[in-house]
Amino acid sequence: MKLVILDRDGTINADSEDYVKSPDEWTPLPGAIEAIARLNHAGWHTVIASNQSGLGRGLFDVASLNAMHAKMHKMLAAQGARIDAVFYCPHSPDEGCHCRKPLPGLFEQIGERFGVDLKGTPAVGDGLRDLQAGVAVGCEPHLVLTGKGAAFRGQPLPQGFPAGTQVHEDLAAFADYLIARSAGPKAAP
Repeated sequence: MKLVILDRDGTINADSEDYVKSPDEWTPLPGAIEAIARLNHAGWHTVIASNQSGLGRGLFDVASLNAMHAKMHKMLAAQGARIDAVFYCPHSPDEGCHCRKPLPGLFEQIGERFGVDLKGTPAVGDGLRDLQAGVAVGCEPHLVLTGKGAAFRGQPLPQGFPAGTQVHEDLAAFADYLIARSAGPKAAP
């Protein structure tokens, strides 16, 4: 199974320091919906792993989160694309759960649900904790320079980022990279 695990806020949609709390605030980043469509059309299954501590903080409820995801799914469907599953941590940072990134709980749940070993599975996010959670279960780390990742544009990654982290301008650039890589070398005419 060709699987890609994506962060949500800052990777697929615009992030907000005040949290994305409603469908009106959920806005896809330029090219992100089309990037997921290209991945799907190339045979990749896409899954989201997202911290949603706004739930635990009482800033929005599950109905609002579901409405945001319904908007996302509708926009994806219009491009012939899909997200196969959304895994999220609803806890606030002080709840001590195992599913809040950088801990690997969401990734472990994904592996169990799909019945796959995540070793080598591309994990894409805009921040260190996204990559740390993926690497903890053997995922291949990919940082996008959108959302929080924009702070790293034009400079080397600081200490603490997983070895082998690959950097991409945005989700569209990551999709181009992964599709080209999985196609392998082109045969001579």
